[in-house]
Amino acid sequence: MSNSRPVTAFGPDFPFAYDDWLRHPDGLGQIPSAHHGTEVAIIGAGAAGIIAGYELMKMGLRPIIYESAKFGGRLRSETFEGTEDVVAELGGMRFPVSSTSFYHYVDLVGMDSQPFPNPLTEAAGSTVIDLEGDTRFARTLDDLPQLYHEVAAAYRDALQEHVDFAALQQAVRDRDAARLKQIWDPLVEKWDERTFYDFVVSSKAFQKLSFRHREVFGQVGFGTGGWDSDFPNSMLEILRVNLLELDDHQRFIVGGVENVLHRLWRQPAVSAHWPEGTTLASLNGGATLGRAARIAREGEGFTVTDQWGVQRSYPAVLVTCQSHLLTTSVAVDEAVFDQKLWMALDRTRYMQAAKTFVMVDRPFWNDVDPETGRPVLSMTLTDRLTRGTYFFDNGPDKPGVICLSYSWMTDALKVLPLNPEKRVELALEALDKVYPGADIRSHIRGNPICVSWESDENFLGAFKGALPGHYRYNHRMYGHFMQADMPAEQRGIFMAGDGISWTPAWVEGAVQTALNAVWGVMTHLGGTSHDANPGPGDLWPELGPVKLPD
Repeated sequence: MSNSRPVTAFGPDFPFAYDDWLRHPDGLGQIPSAHHGTEVAIIGAGAAGIIAGYELMKMGLRPIIYESAKFGGRLRSETFEGTEDVVAELGGMRFPVSSTSFYHYVDLVGMDSQPFPNPLTEAAGSTVIDLEGDTRFARTLDDLPQLYHEVAAAYRDALQEHVDFAALQQAVRDRDAARLKQIWDPLVEKWDERTFYDFVVSSKAFQKLSFRHREVFGQVGFGTGGWDSDFPNSMLEILRVNLLELDDHQRFIVGGVENVLHRLWRQPAVSAHWPEGTTLASLNGGATLGRAARIAREGEGFTVTDQWGVQRSYPAVLVTCQSHLLTTSVAVDEAVFDQKLWMALDRTRYMQAAKTFVMVDRPFWNDVDPETGRPVLSMTLTDRLTRGTYFFDNGPDKPGVICLSYSWMTDALKVLPLNPEKRVELALEALDKVYPGADIRSHIRGNPICVSWESDENFLGAFKGALPGHYRYNHRMYGHFMQADMPAEQRGIFMAGDGISWTPAWVEGAVQTALNAVWGVMTHLGGTSHDANPGPGDLWPELGPVKLPD
């Protein structure tokens, strides 16, 4: 088979071709006409909720969307005051081209994308790596000292040594589900209970190198930056990222990724029931309902109570919020989920993340320092408080944006109690040490925009980060849309979102689990996939994830 075929987010746990399912001319399926116009509840107006709602609308259902805070979920594009399209991407901001199901909707609504300015990429222009006070300027990896080349080579060798990475990725390229499962499934048991750090230090390649090499890998890494925040995670989590090239060939959505969902909300679609021109917005009266406060079993269906005490009944409910909210924010009848599933939902571990953005008058970082002949500022990776600093050029005559700091876990917690002004000051002080004499302050315009996802009561964290031993939990959550063998009282409530997926922190996981839920709701209401276009539930017995013994 040719190695030139692109890598897509095909599996590896469940190698179902969601993009092919979406593109098929027969559509995703159909429901009995008796259910046309039936209302179903969707909790959350993020990527999973809006995409599932859009597809269910096409089948002739009426999705009713509840949203506790801001439309868009963690696809949150905040516009700087006084501008129309200068944005800070507070949640998802870089989207790998392997996310083909997500890009299906990006293309559908006519949004454009451009290469994301990741370190050592052409889009970044230049990169500065500052570790332990040693500052290195580079445009490509070739410009860095030999140590960095040794680190990159060691990780490539570790992947090949431990998991036969080349063969595994070729199976993804070829969309050879049988071959992929043959290689992947044994790796699940081997690596579920071992950390990313264990994977690195137990490899022959890294054992030949110094602690300094491992330290550099943690601080700088390759792709989007340092990996040390992920060192405690299950290695399976990292393998999926590497295998599906989620950390490579990334793009950003021009004008703000949140607009993909706003446009889809207003996007007419051919429906099995609704008249021409119908949109999710029109089916919801132009706005979502407020926060869902309670989900209760009512006969064969459910009652959802909103924040104002208004009750509405539905035959099916789709929940897309972070799983911890089901025990802290939404009162959910305990009987609707199996106790083993409750264990999985409660044990899900969310990672912290913080970002600090400022708007500047122009992309001044492109100015050339007359003494060095280099740009006055570059994309920056450092062990200082900022960790990652990114620059967004909207054109020479438009304000630019600097993400002064993007950090995770402990580094994110360092700024958690601080107000935006203090966060900016700390970031500027750190960058002053990397770029002595560089003037950032005089270029700043308006107010900074910051986020700490763990302090938001509607999220309680940025994204899932599975710990060793969490594969079984993930399997229970991901496979919950397969409900034929469940007790009747547990059927009809579905889950979606990147936290339910095998690829947390990536919107493709939200899209794929949303499509699983669409199949689940369709089937729950007596519908079926088209014979020529079987859905994920139809192929689950053949392609489903390997089950580890309890």
